[in-house]
Amino acid sequence: QVQLVESGGGLVQAGGSLRLSCAASGRTFRSYVMGWFRQGPGKEREFVTSINWNTGSTYYADFMKGRFTISRDNAKNTVYLEMNSLKPEDTAVYYCAARTITTREYPYWGQGTQVTVSS
Repeated sequence: QVQLVESGGGLVQAGGSLRLSCAASGRTFRSYVMGWFRQGPGKEREFVTSINWNTGSTYYADFMKGRFTISRDNAKNTVYLEMNSLKPEDTAVYYCAARTITTREYPYWGQGTQVTVSS
């Protein structure tokens, strides 16, 4: 059973930074793509970034413009989302998700972690 547990959310002032973590278990993830999504208040969930666990190749949504970085630690089975220059519009629940490299949908999701950016 795949389990994804996010942590690291919190309250931060605009311009600040946070690092989110996603601890993955229950599977060998080398053939998986790990993604971060977010859902702001009154908004639909949107894609943020993803990483191929095996190759390390990454993909980012345009809106981030270099402010966010995804990475993984193979030894810890953990994926990170480093967020810098945070803006109030980054306020959202951030979710970690996983899919195999052969699929497009993400069937596995964490519970989410709240990020609030104050102005």
